[in-house]
Amino acid sequence: MTDEINYDKLMEKALKHVVVEALKIAADEGLPGENHFYISFKTNHPDVRMSSDLLNRYPEDMTIVLQHQFANLMLSDNYFEVDLSFNGVPHTLRIPYESITYFADPHARFALSFTIPEEAKHAPADSRAPAEDAKKVSGGSAEVVSIDAFRKNK
Repeated sequence: MTDEINYDKLMEKALKHVVVEALKIAADEGLPGENHFYISFKTNHPDVRMSSDLLNRYPEDMTIVLQHQFANLMLSDNYFEVDLSFNGVPHTLRIPYESITYFADPHARFALSFTIPEEAKHAPADSRAPAEDAKKVSGGSAEVVSIDAFRKNK
C-alpha cells in the first residue's frame, strides 16, 4: 500500500504508451509521409542489448533516428528491436521502453522527455551483453545526432 498516488509516474506511463503506439504504427504500416522518430535511450540500462562496439562508443546514452533506413522493427511488451546500419555496419538494437529518455517526431513537432528510475540507470557490465550478431539491414547508414534543437527550453 502506498501513502499517496504518484500521478507523475502514472502520466509518464501513459505517455510512454504513446511512444509504443507510434512504434506500432511504424512497424505495421511503415512511417507515413514525412514522419520520423528521434529516440534517445540509456545504453547502460540493464535490458538494453546492442553490440559491444556500439556500447563502447556510447556507454551511457544514444540517439537513433528511424526514418528511411531501418529494418525489422519488432515490438514486445517491454522493448522494441530494430536493425540499423552504423558506418555501413549492420546492428540489431534491443531497446526497453523503460530506457527511453526522449522521443520526438520533428515533422509532427511532437516531443516527450522521460525520467529513468534510479534502479534502472546502471547495469552490471555482464548483463549488457550484445544483441544477437548483426543482421542484414536495408541500405544506408544510421547516425547519432544531437537532439538539442528539438528540446523545449525549461
